[in-house]
Amino acid sequence: MQPYILILYYSKYGSTREMAHLIADGVEAAGLATKIRTVPALSTVVEVAAASIPAEGDIYCSLDDLAKCSGLALGSPTRFGNMASELKYFLDQTTPLWLSGALQNKPACVFTSSGSMHGGQESTLLSMLPPLFHHGMMILGLSNAHPALSNTQSGGTPYGASHVSGSRHEKTLSAEEKALCIEQGKRLGQAALQLLKA
Repeated sequence: MQPYILILYYSKYGSTREMAHLIADGVEAAGLATKIRTVPALSTVVEVAAASIPAEGDIYCSLDDLAKCSGLALGSPTRFGNMASELKYFLDQTTPLWLSGALQNKPACVFTSSGSMHGGQESTLLSMLPPLFHHGMMILGLSNAHPALSNTQSGGTPYGASHVSGSRHEKTLSAEEKALCIEQGKRLGQAALQLLKA
């Protein structure tokens, strides 16, 4: 099977999804294939089970997609400084992968989008890291060697790519935010390739 990087995200308004696809562009520029996957929305009242394949957009992630990846980019919108419950719920189901060590020594990174500059981007990125550490993954941030990290007036952190979408999610990704997503994907792809050759 061809090695691939899994880009796993949850997105409600589309910004995190756009970031996922830009990160995939960076991974592919580094020379690795990608699988882009999402997770289903959660409901506090279960009336009917959601379809196993969404009506549109990226398909839902399976544990098998995660187990067989050569690296992971994990993305979520901010929810009061934390990852979205939809993504957390999926990660809570990964105990079998933890028991088997399926993700050990694989590179990983995180990315996020928030409605405001002070929407908790950095704490959200940090909230996504503990499950990855528990799985034994190797965490990659963004290097300040990339000028966009120092020049951005919107999203972008050393912990991972980020975007400020506006209170009504009306702001598109800035040139710097796009560049940082692509750079993060390239860095992840390059690290995975080095590990695959080792």
